[in-house]
Amino acid sequence: MIPDVKLNSVSMLNLGWLREGISFPAPQSQSNTIVVPGRNSPIRYTEALGRVSYQPRSFDITLSMLGTREKFNQMSEQTVNRFAGRLVNVILSEEPALYCVGTLEITPGYDPLTHKGQLALSCTDGDAYRYHTEETMVIQNENGTVVLTNDFMPAVPTVTVAEETTLKWRVGTDSFIKTVSTGTWTFPELELAQGENEIEVITGGTVTFRYREGRL
Repeated sequence: MIPDVKLNSVSMLNLGWLREGISFPAPQSQSNTIVVPGRNSPIRYTEALGRVSYQPRSFDITLSMLGTREKFNQMSEQTVNRFAGRLVNVILSEEPALYCVGTLEITPGYDPLTHKGQLALSCTDGDAYRYHTEETMVIQNENGTVVLTNDFMPAVPTVTVAEETTLKWRVGTDSFIKTVSTGTWTFPELELAQGENEIEVITGGTVTFRYREGRL
């Protein structure tokens, strides 16, 4: 399969571009280290707030084509005017279930000797996490314990209830109880960790949990 990249669901391969090169490194962690005179180990604040935070993701993609200068100008102008300087969802053909978000800068170049044109796409402010293209939805129709499985990125689901509902869950050593009426609710305390998260549901109707998962 020819490697491709989609920008806002638009295939660059279908526009005539070949994905020639790609650099998609993992984001670096946000860290602060203080060296204290007399100590052999520094004070590290990487997890000062209880978890690791990450710097913006940077990546580079090179697209190329073979053809005349006129054809290159037409193709590059179409792509540059459509995506340059814009916040774009980027999907690689190798991982179609994930997308990243960032602002694209585009630099065109053409070599008349080889009749080869290139577009250099770069991003320095991308979201650290890549998101699942499909939102996760879990429906509970009766009293019981629902298990919400989450990827690496912490996520807070929206909860839609058809009738008055009581939710009970634990985060570490803390216990939470919420009783809500019909409607859609979001509770910051209901943050899903990686893996399985159990929530006890007491309801006479349907309870729907929706959240978008993500990973580095």
